[in-house]
Amino acid sequence: MIALENVSKRYSQSVALAPLSFAFRPQATTVLIGPSGCGKSTVLRLLAGLVFPDNGRVMVNDLQLSDANLADLRQQMGYVIQDGGLFPHLTARDNVTLLARYLRRDNEFITQRLTELSDWVRLPSALLDRYAQQLSGGQRQRVALMRALMLDPPLLLLDEPLGALDPITRYALQGELKSIFSQLKKTVVLVTHDLHEAAYFADQIVLMRDGHVIQTGAIDDFQKRPVAPFVSEFVTAQRGHVPLAN
Repeated sequence: MIALENVSKRYSQSVALAPLSFAFRPQATTVLIGPSGCGKSTVLRLLAGLVFPDNGRVMVNDLQLSDANLADLRQQMGYVIQDGGLFPHLTARDNVTLLARYLRRDNEFITQRLTELSDWVRLPSALLDRYAQQLSGGQRQRVALMRALMLDPPLLLLDEPLGALDPITRYALQGELKSIFSQLKKTVVLVTHDLHEAAYFADQIVLMRDGHVIQTGAIDDFQKRPVAPFVSEFVTAQRGHVPLAN
């Protein structure tokens, strides 16, 4: 179980997250969406243990996340941020294998896993010896995804992973990510500001505003059964001239 139980978070006088309880569906993709400052990235940071709640509990695989178990639970998570967040002084290969080598996984496991991951994300093996600045934006994101998946974690957290990419690269990676999510059957929590992207990826969409969850469901629920005027406003603002679909 991955869940927030009556969790709240403040930064100085600003409320980042109001008291919130929410359980993420196992082996499904939940997409958090909403305007800037709505709390969606705060939720992801809480799940990753990058910040701790002021009140409430963050549950990861049925354990309350705490300082005592953070290192162990983080090995059960993969985390991808915008533009990859690769270490610039390491090659792509060393970025991907860093934690596995730190944990003293054997070379056979590392080599086999590298081959599997390269195939999954469609990254030519020759690029693994390049540094981050020698890779394109799309290639860096593929390497970041490989790093997140290296230890085969049950939970995958992605914070606007495609936001910095050009439209063609973003479109290609969307298809590859959806295929990977489908194959691996992991619990995925993805943050985006793009409702079209949310509709494409999500088994469940969570729309947030001012630290609150406003509505959850599929794209049809947001279009046809909005629970508040803000939901309709958000959908209309994002639709433009392109219809949203499942």
